[in-house]
Amino acid sequence: MDNYGIDVPVYLFGEGTNYEAYKLFSPTEYSEKGVRKWRFRVWAPNADCVSLVGDFNDWNIEASPLKKEQGGIWEISVEGLSQYDVYKYAVTKNGKTVLKSDPYGLHFETAPANGSKLYKLDGYKWKDAEWLKKRETVNPYESPMNIYEVHPGSWRRYADGNVFDYKKLADELVPYVKKLNYTHVELMPITEYPFDGSWGYQVTGMFAPTSRYGSPKDFMYFVDKCHKAGIGVILDFVLAHFPKDEHGLAMFDGTPCYEYANPKKGEHKEWGTKIFDYGKNEVKCFLISAVNFWFDKYHIDGIRCDAVASMLYLDYARKQGEWEPNCFGGNYNLEAKDFLQQLNSVILSRYKGAVTVAEESTAYPMVTKPPAVGGLGFNFKWNMGWMNDGLDYLKTDPFFRKGSHNKLTFGITYAYSENYILPLSHDEVVHGKLSLINRPPVAYDDKFENLKTFYGYMMSHPGKKLLFMGGEFGQFIEWRFAEQLDWLLLDYPKHKGLWNFVRDLNAFYLETPALYELDCSSEGFRWSSVDDAVQNVYSYVRFDKSGELLLTVLNFSSVPREKYRMGVPEKGKYKAVFTSTLKKYGGSSDRKPCYASKKVPMHGFSQSITVNIPAYSVTYFKLSKPTSQSDDKHKEE
Repeated sequence: MDNYGIDVPVYLFGEGTNYEAYKLFSPTEYSEKGVRKWRFRVWAPNADCVSLVGDFNDWNIEASPLKKEQGGIWEISVEGLSQYDVYKYAVTKNGKTVLKSDPYGLHFETAPANGSKLYKLDGYKWKDAEWLKKRETVNPYESPMNIYEVHPGSWRRYADGNVFDYKKLADELVPYVKKLNYTHVELMPITEYPFDGSWGYQVTGMFAPTSRYGSPKDFMYFVDKCHKAGIGVILDFVLAHFPKDEHGLAMFDGTPCYEYANPKKGEHKEWGTKIFDYGKNEVKCFLISAVNFWFDKYHIDGIRCDAVASMLYLDYARKQGEWEPNCFGGNYNLEAKDFLQQLNSVILSRYKGAVTVAEESTAYPMVTKPPAVGGLGFNFKWNMGWMNDGLDYLKTDPFFRKGSHNKLTFGITYAYSENYILPLSHDEVVHGKLSLINRPPVAYDDKFENLKTFYGYMMSHPGKKLLFMGGEFGQFIEWRFAEQLDWLLLDYPKHKGLWNFVRDLNAFYLETPALYELDCSSEGFRWSSVDDAVQNVYSYVRFDKSGELLLTVLNFSSVPREKYRMGVPEKGKYKAVFTSTLKKYGGSSDRKPCYASKKVPMHGFSQSITVNIPAYSVTYFKLSKPTSQSDDKHKEE
């Protein structure tokens, strides 16, 4: 092979440790004796022959054959090509030829077309050096993380229904997210995919931002603008499976190349997809390199790994007889476990301050523990148990909530078993589950008070936060991927009040270390009123590293609770610093109460306060200056 330096990369590729395999395989323009050429390489170890086809050779499969080199890699250099030229690989096995998109392609035709397009990534002038330097100093476990999840094609659209491109999305979304005081944007998958209805979760181009929204450099502009505004970018990444589309990875060289050969291990019948062969070194290089690529070339700040449970369990969505145990007789995919450990070790060692997040829906142990002690190595895990229990409680008629009281308390029993993110994601507002605002079975006005109270519970519960777009203003209709959000709702006072509440709640979160510094330590939480199921009252205390406290008081009942006594950890005045009942949030109050503690034991504390708790409300209290023993009267400001 030529002077590109392929010998070492090929060795590492076959070894499973070439973590920049895109430098080996993505088409590259170079000069040879004054002639500009494009170099193409593709891994197809079992193909009988491979050729390059496109408009430049009239799609003639005999015009540009590749030469098979070491490691099952085919190669060709072609002159006379230009950026945006469309190409595919014609892969032949046993007399059958299939046109395949480039697995390492950097740009694609816009769906439903699926050809790969030549593209040069160099030339964009990044302006986020300060952000990247600062990111290296951040401890994600002790820092605020409040994520706004977005589907780029349905957040907002032009008046004619056309989608925003990455630049327009950046110009509109970034200031919006900044105004709402979010720390991060999480984009549902933008790696190239053929079918809109998959929402991006059936990927065919792991190295290409979908051309639905513009060019790769347009996406660079999006990330750059986020960083300049102080907003991190997390990408939803699909490493669990891939579609069977003929032009994609399935049976790439005429054999199970990227997928397991055994159908009991290599197919998700429920999803109609193939499963990556995590035991194959070349596949591991492909996947890890893909993730590294987005950090290297697009400066992303983190990934959320989709459907981790489907990777870890051999019997996932399978009946008896449809799966085979591992070598120890268990149901874990040991190769997938090793792959995830390797993936996280590579990412977190290469990119300081970056985060990896697992969507893992079971009780699989040590998802967020280091690989050195047997963990998978993710920074965070979506807390699906908290989400399911909380939303079940929210949709329960308030009259019957006393029977479901433990759905909001149980989560604390395992809150520190992993490092968690509390998600209210896209999956919870589709397929008949109802929108968040429509969950509570109460009157129109009370829906907003219920949701504000629930958001207050979410914000004060241990764990980082995530909210899907539309939840901030009470999108009534379930999410529709082919239409924009119902922005007209912001013209209605209740919806605007909810929006104001979320904005200020997020701001309060950012300025209150007790809500995030000890998210991953049990020292940061203590219950006050934990078992008052009859009155639907919850109260608890969060602490920051210095010992400063924040008292949360929640009432999920339609009945105000007057002169309610609850224990507090210290003597002093407890002043309300944030409450959902203010008029600017759609409530009826203009006042923030202040209560002095009294030496009356309650809830395991030597001090207690007597409070008035409005119906459907959340209030946060901070401890102000110490008070005398006699100063126990109720005060308001």
